[in-house]
Amino acid sequence: MRHPQLNEHGELRHLLSIEGLPRDLITHILDTASSFLEVSDRAVKKVPLLRGKSVFNLFFENSTRTRTTFEIAATRLSADVVNLDVRSSSTSKGESLLDTIDNLAAMNADMFVVRHAQSGAPYMIAQHVGPGLHVINAGDGRHAHPTQGLLDMYTIRHFKKDFTQLRVAVVGDILHSRVARSDIHALTTLGVPEVRAIGPLTLLPPGLEQMGVRVFTDMKAGLKDVDVIIMLRLQNERMRGALLPSAQEFFKHYGLTPEKLALARPDAIVMHPGPMNRGVEIDSAVADGAQSVILSQVTFGIAIRMAVMSILAGTR
Repeated sequence: MRHPQLNEHGELRHLLSIEGLPRDLITHILDTASSFLEVSDRAVKKVPLLRGKSVFNLFFENSTRTRTTFEIAATRLSADVVNLDVRSSSTSKGESLLDTIDNLAAMNADMFVVRHAQSGAPYMIAQHVGPGLHVINAGDGRHAHPTQGLLDMYTIRHFKKDFTQLRVAVVGDILHSRVARSDIHALTTLGVPEVRAIGPLTLLPPGLEQMGVRVFTDMKAGLKDVDVIIMLRLQNERMRGALLPSAQEFFKHYGLTPEKLALARPDAIVMHPGPMNRGVEIDSAVADGAQSVILSQVTFGIAIRMAVMSILAGTR
């Protein structure tokens, strides 16, 4: 499949995956997000960069946090935002996805934000639409969640400054996690010297070592001296068959507790893309503790999504 993210000048035309994005472009997105953070502190939380543009949120899979932050980001850029009710959309009545896209494009859409349960759906849409329309992948199957990966990188840079001195651990259900894939591609591209994947063998995909990742099945060994811990939830809705004895057993071995967190560096930060399952992958004392930056991730997510949409709007 052709990789249609960049135009002939190397500019971002769609955001579909972090894989394949050059380091300077990722850094440009992070830098642009910094300029939007102060917008949230204004009395009038708006800038006119997308005035007159129409952003369609096409969420074919349930979401609250991601859809809401995209809606807030587009509104703060002064765009007209349309949220498609998938339950009553034509696709639920048998219309093909691309026919639905054609009809929405005919309504003078400028940008589609797409979340879909099938991996590759945003790619297919991006290859189908005309040159004046931009597609942002808001999560597709197990494949990618690029804006979550970018906001995670922004969070790490905000608190740790320099990527090139870090040990970062990604913990939990990596097999089913599109966030894990996006984070790993971003971390290695940005020069993090040691990325670790921690989880039971049944939840670790093959090929992690080829991506430059150190694999651990023992959480205590994997957390030793890390600077950043990214916890992932168990994606029960994507599992086929019994991959774990129980949630309680998972928490015993792979849940982040204060005792396990103490194995990391004293100034380590704890992240989670949400939604959190307290008592399954993370203890409340850690989620609400001094080393948690989980709520900062949500705040930074709005700025990152503003940055991506503003950059796309300026690209032909």
